[in-house]
Amino acid sequence: MSDTATTPAQSTPIRPASSGSETDSSAPPVRFGFLAHPVSSGHRNQVRAFDLFGRLLDEHRGIEREAGVRHSVPVPLFTSVTSPTGARCTGEVRYLPYTAEQLLRRPTTAREMVAAESARLRDGGARLIGLGGATSIVGDRGVWTQHRVGTAVTSGNSLTVYAAHQELLHVVRLLELKPESTRVAVVGYPGSIGLAVARLLLADGFELDLVCRRGNRAPSALLKHLAAEDHGRVRLVDEVAQCAAETRLFVTASSVGGLVDTDRLPPGSVVVDVALPRDVTGPPRATSDVLVIDGGLVSGSEGVVLGDGGLPGPTQQLNGCLAETVVLALEGRTESFSLGRELPLERVRAIGALAARHGFSPVPLASFGRPVTDEQVLRLARYHRPARTGADAGITEPTKRRFRERINPPMARLFGAHGLDRVFTAGQGCTLTTEDGTAYLDFVAGYGCLNLGHNHPAVSERLRTFLDRGSPTFVQYVSMPEQAAELAERLSEAAPGRPERVFFSNSGTEAVEAALKVARAATGRTRLVYAANSYHGKTLGALSVTGRAQHRRPFGPLLPDTAEVPYGDLDALAAVIDGAAAFIVEPVQGEGGVVLPPAGYLKAARELCRRAGAAFVLDEIQTGLGRTGRLFAAEHDDLDPDVLCLAKSLSGGLVPIAATLCSADLWDAAYGSTNRALLHSSTFGGGNFAATAGLATLDVLTTERLPEHAQKVGEHLRGSLRKALDPYGFIKDVRGIGLMTAIEFDGDFSGAVSSLTEELLTRLPGDLHALTDWLPDDLRTALTRAGEAVESTLGDLMCLRFVGSLARDHRILTFVTANRTQVMRIQPPLVLSLAEADQFVAGVEAVCADLALHAGLDAWRPPTA
Repeated sequence: MSDTATTPAQSTPIRPASSGSETDSSAPPVRFGFLAHPVSSGHRNQVRAFDLFGRLLDEHRGIEREAGVRHSVPVPLFTSVTSPTGARCTGEVRYLPYTAEQLLRRPTTAREMVAAESARLRDGGARLIGLGGATSIVGDRGVWTQHRVGTAVTSGNSLTVYAAHQELLHVVRLLELKPESTRVAVVGYPGSIGLAVARLLLADGFELDLVCRRGNRAPSALLKHLAAEDHGRVRLVDEVAQCAAETRLFVTASSVGGLVDTDRLPPGSVVVDVALPRDVTGPPRATSDVLVIDGGLVSGSEGVVLGDGGLPGPTQQLNGCLAETVVLALEGRTESFSLGRELPLERVRAIGALAARHGFSPVPLASFGRPVTDEQVLRLARYHRPARTGADAGITEPTKRRFRERINPPMARLFGAHGLDRVFTAGQGCTLTTEDGTAYLDFVAGYGCLNLGHNHPAVSERLRTFLDRGSPTFVQYVSMPEQAAELAERLSEAAPGRPERVFFSNSGTEAVEAALKVARAATGRTRLVYAANSYHGKTLGALSVTGRAQHRRPFGPLLPDTAEVPYGDLDALAAVIDGAAAFIVEPVQGEGGVVLPPAGYLKAARELCRRAGAAFVLDEIQTGLGRTGRLFAAEHDDLDPDVLCLAKSLSGGLVPIAATLCSADLWDAAYGSTNRALLHSSTFGGGNFAATAGLATLDVLTTERLPEHAQKVGEHLRGSLRKALDPYGFIKDVRGIGLMTAIEFDGDFSGAVSSLTEELLTRLPGDLHALTDWLPDDLRTALTRAGEAVESTLGDLMCLRFVGSLARDHRILTFVTANRTQVMRIQPPLVLSLAEADQFVAGVEAVCADLALHAGLDAWRPPTA
């Protein structure tokens, strides 16, 4: 094959893009054909599956296929395209069922096959034929194929080059790099795409590393494709590892693929991978700080319509070669636009302008099919320019990066997907504020940690005084700590049943662990009874009595001898409580969806435990300290638990602290001897600093009468919500107590997938039901389960969309409960004002109105003028 072949078609004058359509609206639309190939073995099997399914459909429709062997498979994606200009074209996309590697191993056979299938497209009415990837290469980048078929052919490489160039420039602009001081590596020079990209980058002012297979060729033979004045700004290297140390930008366009190992690239590298097969074969490791861009792709705007526009079509991340074919057809230009090795830069720029006019752009970027945000590029900026210091450095972006890289990458992705990836730099009362001064109303409040709101001044001042005085903090194992002892006494006096002993730890799950251990040690029994749908923590013991399998399953086997009973079912409890060490229960199931118990249930459960000699353990980690309108939720039922667990708001949300309160009889039976006194301990539990915060918190709860305030504002909030949300059928329930409230959504999408399937099977031509009747039972079962999973996820997504809309559009923070993801928690600080409650109601009502499609007829309102 000739590397320098040209054709008369390439001498066609280049017509510039114009502001209006140049096509004759009365002329019939141009029909194009496009011949592609799979990019992987999986993609090849997808094409084969299309072919098999198409044959089965034709048989059921009674359609006779044309005689002869077909070596391409039609894919009904681009039968017609209409651009925002109103221009329209029709076309057919066909796939050869062979990967690039297979085609390039037998180039002569592949070339003949490409010519034969191109002729088939021509005979089907195509006046312009586009070639994709290897289908272009085997025909001398379209030159041989064009001569053989005798109709206009384009390799599409001009738009591919334009897109790759623009994708790299987009990265350069985001990173604020200057071309004259930036080096770029071009892999695959002097191939058609690599050569054109190199020329464009040199015109921009970049210096280049050109990665090529030199063999015995002299440097002059390789550089002859470039202007002489540019030779001093390029380096020829044999492999990527030989690129300059400062090179962190790469455009890869080899014809063999697999040339780039991201593990060997320096951090901060960005690879625009145009090659098919890919030069980067898989996504880089999450911690590598390397970004791979799917190169040479363009996406259609909303104005680009496929077919009649009734259904959304695949207009995102189109290969440039296909998009170039479509754009030329929309322009009515049935000419061989891109052929051979040499791609004139004026043609590259011209096709880019035409593509833009018809609604196709290289931005947004993608990586292995997933959208790439500007933020993902910006997080690499620290490798490309000197680190900013002081006030210029900012807080938000470095924090996002550190969280994503070092704390929880999947959670970072979840936050990003739902617009929850914020960084707050200030908090006061019920308000959180970001670095740019945007204020949010906080209705999550640390999942119950912030009953006093953010940074309550009384607690903050007490802690500052403690530190200024130089008071000792961790002295609990060499002395009797002053503040911890005082806090123990205050809690004992305030708690229901006046428990005499207090064990301090650092978190709710530790408080639960202490409760389980004291119950087992005191009673000599092992069985632990807990309620379904409960949540008591994620350490091993607490998880063993948490009533949700999803939390428990990955960590089994958990503690033996545990028994789950339905929440509120006294008969079930009575059946298992004899011989048990303890029954642990929440007075309100918080993470279970703010589920209140039946009237009298807790009192009766306490009596069952007393008769059975089992400890009655009340988990008030979320409900305690004023949340339900009383200092302790136990007060609503006049309970006197054997063990009471507290945490979360015990320090006003400023310091980790938890407390396990229990009766003297129980504690003494477990630890009431010299040998047993230290059987359960905690290094940081009982520190004076945390206890100081706890003392200040109790003072604020009392002096500001926050439990009473929570009762008043909570009733107002729920009443207002019920009134505002009554017309909306997708709101299943508004419930709660005090300032512990939930909105439950009716996220029932059951039947959606099966109905869609039935619709397609019924309305598409042919008896498709007959095909499905032959599906194996195990496949049918798997598909049914997959459909049910999709329907369940739709309900979860609706709730998450609600949460995201509240935050994005109304600056109100909420989230779902841990056990029931279609229940939105409403757990603001107890200092919430009536005005802030009304602001929340207004925001929720506005989001409901936006989701009116799901609301039912009662929510319909006539449109306003």
